[in-house]
Amino acid sequence: MQQAQGTEIIHASAVSLGSTGILLTGASGSGKSTIALEMMALGASLVADDRVVAQPSGEGVLISAPPEIAGRIEARGLGLLQGEPVNARLAAVVDLDQVETKRLPPAREILIAGRPVRLLHRVETPAFASMLYVMLSGDQE
Repeated sequence: MQQAQGTEIIHASAVSLGSTGILLTGASGSGKSTIALEMMALGASLVADDRVVAQPSGEGVLISAPPEIAGRIEARGLGLLQGEPVNARLAAVVDLDQVETKRLPPAREILIAGRPVRLLHRVETPAFASMLYVMLSGDQE
């Protein structure tokens, strides 16, 4: 598959609320799919699991699923589950390999598809997926 200039395929999971999405990155077993499933149970939509296409779009980044895996998400120990994939505008990247140590963390950014995107670290709480969902619900256009 030929990629447009600036397009990246990232080992990650992504979900959205409306047209606004987040990218969950981290090593294998870090919880990307689990957090995505928890957010989907709250009402988020699946963008992609395991691999996410990120491409520049205007001032931001559009995220989507590669066609061959669109609509599928892995539930470890259960198998592949079906979801209805959507495309989204990327609002934030969550690095699950980094643990947040500050109550009020500084603003951080990471370049995705050549564009700066807000970067968050994992917060060690069972409510993390809920926190991300609430954050995403406040970031609607």
